[in-house]
Amino acid sequence: MSDPAPVIAARTPKWIVGYLFVAPAVLLMGAGLIYPVVQGLLLSMQDWAIGTPMSTAEFIGAENFLRMLGDENVQESMWVTFKFGFFTITIEMTLGIALALLLEKPIRGASIFRTIFIMPLMISPVVVGLVWRYLYDARAGWINHYLELAGFEPLIWLGEPHLAFFAIVFTDIWQWTPFVFIIVIAGLQALPSEVLEASRIDGANTWQQIFLVKLPMIRSILIIALLLRLIDVFKGLEVMLIMTEGGPGLATELLSLHVYKTAFDAQQLGYAAAISVLLLLIVFALSLAILLISNPMKTRADV
Repeated sequence: MSDPAPVIAARTPKWIVGYLFVAPAVLLMGAGLIYPVVQGLLLSMQDWAIGTPMSTAEFIGAENFLRMLGDENVQESMWVTFKFGFFTITIEMTLGIALALLLEKPIRGASIFRTIFIMPLMISPVVVGLVWRYLYDARAGWINHYLELAGFEPLIWLGEPHLAFFAIVFTDIWQWTPFVFIIVIAGLQALPSEVLEASRIDGANTWQQIFLVKLPMIRSILIIALLLRLIDVFKGLEVMLIMTEGGPGLATELLSLHVYKTAFDAQQLGYAAAISVLLLLIVFALSLAILLISNPMKTRADV
């Protein structure tokens, strides 16, 4: 009797086979990603405080979202987040690309410089926050110490709104510029040498090679680096919590930090979940806009 398995396989449409192959990954993502998002959305429609049973939570519908629309603290935290993201991402992308272009060639000591540049990535965010908090300390910090040696007055770095915001921006740049550097230099070193040599033969100078050949060819990699940094900015919490706790006032309170304080300080889990939904929607909308405008996967295929 012949085996029916080959006949069944031959009659099975190819698109079904493809879905069967990706089904385990889809189910895993659904359990690990979609389920928590759905639970968070359900929690955002309830009034629930820490320490009380979930069964005592009161369903209040869209009240948390309506409250959020008129909450000045949420609006201020959102503005601080956008402002923080604009400065950090712009400077980190610029510095990361510049450093990668400088160190892409095999020059003497390049490996040492690369190792030094990536060291901040090896440090835990909690340690980064503690180290820079002590460096910015108004009385015993090294920054004020060297300012006094140079003849300047010491500054209350983490006690003044504008200085505190500058402090967290500089700290984030110090920590995450190496991330952009690593991604960009990997892309530059993967470029085909034939294309670069052809542009050189055609008379392209150094600047023309950078802006007309190299950067356009790694455009998809730059977009991915931008997206990853955008997501990290909106979920950043540890460094700001340790350095300033969002202060003074709301000068350094990112939206993610506001969610944390609403949930665990104010113990309003339902309202914190509603703000988290807003945070998720903002990140999703910005990421989708970047992908639709740039379409890095199509660019990568064309290259």
